[in-house]
Amino acid sequence: MMEENNDNQPEENNEEQAQNVNPIGTDENQIPTPEISAENAPSIADKIEQGAYTSEASALFTPGLNLGFINKKVSATREQIGNFVIGQHEMVDLLLISIFSNGHVLLEGVPGVAKTLTAKVLAKTLSVDFSRIQFTPDLMPSDIIGTSVYNMKEGTFSFMKGPIFSNIVLIDEINRAPAKTQAALFEVMEERQISYDSNVYKMSFPFLVLATQNPIEQEGTYNLPEAQLDRFLFKIKIDYPSLEDEQEILKRYKNNIKSPSLDNVQSVFTANDLQEIQNLVEKVAIEDQILKYIAEITNATRNHAKLYLGGSPRASLSMLKSAKAFAAIRGRDFVIPDDVQFVAPHVLNHRLIMTPEAEMEGMSIEELIKEIVHEIEVPR
Repeated sequence: MMEENNDNQPEENNEEQAQNVNPIGTDENQIPTPEISAENAPSIADKIEQGAYTSEASALFTPGLNLGFINKKVSATREQIGNFVIGQHEMVDLLLISIFSNGHVLLEGVPGVAKTLTAKVLAKTLSVDFSRIQFTPDLMPSDIIGTSVYNMKEGTFSFMKGPIFSNIVLIDEINRAPAKTQAALFEVMEERQISYDSNVYKMSFPFLVLATQNPIEQEGTYNLPEAQLDRFLFKIKIDYPSLEDEQEILKRYKNNIKSPSLDNVQSVFTANDLQEIQNLVEKVAIEDQILKYIAEITNATRNHAKLYLGGSPRASLSMLKSAKAFAAIRGRDFVIPDDVQFVAPHVLNHRLIMTPEAEMEGMSIEELIKEIVHEIEVPR
């Protein structure tokens, strides 16, 4: 066999060997990896299904953006939330994605699964204003956005801002307020402003709504209108903790009968930090073939026999923004199909309406979304 360093080799042989050189660099004593035939090579779809595509793509490319800043903030936030909430790692990641995507979140789960606690701890990690509104059937729009107050000395009216004028707004049991009150949230959630008495009041940055609702109890509740649901980036469904996580919860609080104090939660983000992260997320690259993939998923929901209502263009934009944020959290400055597949169920589950026939079959909306995504060809 010829030596690689032989300077007297013909140029043709040198070119042939140059094609066989390992670009990564290997040891001389390293055992060569057996070649994989084209027939046996796993497809991209198989790799995504096995979770291997993300790690391979992340290892092949060096991020051009300074994503270490995002990784540092994400790790610190996970640590702070982990001091109070055990498990629920996917929920925490989705909340971070929503903040980095500048989107509102709807948390849905039975009572006692730490919906409100998680939202409060997350708000504490942000060094911004925080307000909480408890929705009730007798709540009026003026109780949220504010009202005019008469000044007897000056004989004039002045606008007194309501609790919606904050940076992080926690709306507890959002489905308990009637339609008139829900309508007061339409403008502020989409345009981040309040129009009152011919005046427009802009919300300060950041402005995010974290809302909770109970899917079981229906007495004294009102279904949220589709126009309002569409304004939420995610609907995060929170399940019961696993047996191991519940045991860990009991161990942590076995000697404490008081409610957990949030005074020790450390601030991780400032408004400027969040602005910088969102600017980085905007620069995450996404190829045209990924854009087509997102559009095909949304379009498939509009033409599915088991769906009465499909996704809107806002759903496609939400998948785009959240996929870019998820890629940044994973340390990549580009989006891969795996990112889209991760966020798609949470973007679409509150926007789609199944036909009565599909509901009678007992199929869940998550199963239907998974079926739709699986049918779309993955870009290569």
